[in-house]
Amino acid sequence: MNAIETRGAGDPPPIRWLAAPSSEAWLAQALAHPQDLLIDHAHCERKAAHTALRLLGAYPAEPGLAEVLSPLAREELQHFETILTLLDRRGWALRQLSAPPYGGSLKQCVASRDPERMLDQFLVAGLIEARSHERLGLLARHCPDQELASLYHSLLASEARHFGLYRVLAERRFSRMVVKSRLRSLAAVEAQILSELHRLPRMHS
Repeated sequence: MNAIETRGAGDPPPIRWLAAPSSEAWLAQALAHPQDLLIDHAHCERKAAHTALRLLGAYPAEPGLAEVLSPLAREELQHFETILTLLDRRGWALRQLSAPPYGGSLKQCVASRDPERMLDQFLVAGLIEARSHERLGLLARHCPDQELASLYHSLLASEARHFGLYRVLAERRFSRMVVKSRLRSLAAVEAQILSELHRLPRMHS
């Protein structure tokens, strides 16, 4: 697959968290299946809220965690509800979709014990948010459906903030050198997972 390497004057810089950009093949697949992609995006927002709440449940007494993750979960659910409204307006029903290997493969990289497990969970969640941000930007710029393009554009700022929050959570608890090294390793795995396009159109296919 060819990566999207040519950027226009108005395009944002590459996301520093990510080891490789998304491919032209992914963008073409996504643009060809707007309904499936939007439904999958709804599920992604729901899962992102669940991730934040799951981390709160795993570390209920961790200082400063609830103050960050509780509002993040609310915002993810607001995005979920926004997409549900758009789906309903178009007569597109929310339905269960088979998941690509992306999320499951990343979770296999998470350490089994703390404190390494905490670090990995923050960084994996951040990588997923960073990839979402990158791909929403591509969709916002290239989607021919202006309503969908506007939706994707409206979510960009919050997605950027979310992946930044996860890195801040990591750096408050671990040295910057440790965070940077582990992030580099996980980002390489994330890029490898996406190097082979999944057969079904998904936000993280």
